[in-house]
Amino acid sequence: MKIGIVGLPNVGKSTIFNAITKAGAESANYPFCTIDPNIGVVAVPDERLAVLDNMYHSKKVIPATIEFVDIAGLVKGASKGEGLGNKFLAHIREVDAIAHVVRCFEDPNVVHVEGKIDPVEDMETINLELVLADLEMVDRRVQKTNKLAKTDQKERTNLESLQKLQGILEEGRMPKQDEFSEDAWCYIETLQLICTKPVLYIANVSEDELAEDNQYVTALKEAVAGQHQEVIKISAKIEEEIAQLDEEERAMFLEELGLEASGLDQVIKAGYQLLGLMTFLTSGPDETRAWTIPKGTKAPDAAGKIHTDIQRGFICAEITAYDKLIEAGSDAKAKEMGLIRTEGKEYIMQDGDVTFFRFNV
Repeated sequence: MKIGIVGLPNVGKSTIFNAITKAGAESANYPFCTIDPNIGVVAVPDERLAVLDNMYHSKKVIPATIEFVDIAGLVKGASKGEGLGNKFLAHIREVDAIAHVVRCFEDPNVVHVEGKIDPVEDMETINLELVLADLEMVDRRVQKTNKLAKTDQKERTNLESLQKLQGILEEGRMPKQDEFSEDAWCYIETLQLICTKPVLYIANVSEDELAEDNQYVTALKEAVAGQHQEVIKISAKIEEEIAQLDEEERAMFLEELGLEASGLDQVIKAGYQLLGLMTFLTSGPDETRAWTIPKGTKAPDAAGKIHTDIQRGFICAEITAYDKLIEAGSDAKAKEMGLIRTEGKEYIMQDGDVTFFRFNV
């Protein structure tokens, strides 16, 4: 999973990126300090791995990972090349989901590129630039499809979808899935548009405003309320402090602040929900590992995540629900209690399935 972090300059993008990835991207109080997209790979926190490791005494433990891409601050006119422009819009096309950082704090020492704090206007500025960038691409596709549609019925259908999409983008709106038929939306998703990517909003607040929503966070939540999009409240400065602590200190620090989870954990959880992802597990003496797959994945396709040879020669999957395995205390006991199930090609994987695949070489 790859998440692109976007926003206006000086909203705290790179600070948040540094904190959640510990990748050390440059951050400074001026626009465009991120000249190339910084990339950081983060392990997905999963307490189940340590428990399985203790059970199987694995030689190594490999968590699932998320890749974060810190993309330079966009400004009005980015779609036409203003600021650092189209170069960075291209980077956004490569991600699976967008984390849109919005400034929801006041600080006279940190310059705002528009000269005022208005999270809703900031959000709309970025969204409009993404829409305009996509409109340019859709315009070109309409011209090309228009020629093909003269002799191809499928292209005529695609042209209708494109023209409807074009109209929505010309209004400066983000297209919504429920505005199109299932087939039309499947086609639109093949276009790799920015404005069809799932979005979560990160409201960057000051350290003393985490407990209750300030006026800026409230306004932002109200603005996205009907869009089925989540707003996660984070203090970039708090996240920086958390990043310096070990696991035990981090838990104590979060408890002192009255927080159930760090900003990183919240973003990862929201990212999984946005993209409809889940985790299955494999464990044994050699390795305990978490694997990320889309919800609804069948057993052979999950096997293919490990290796295509396993998918090709798939015979069956031996599945034990994580909770049942822990309850049993060992593989042998789980087998004795009849908790290990043999599932075939049509089995749909569930989150937390501890899995052993049997296959022909």
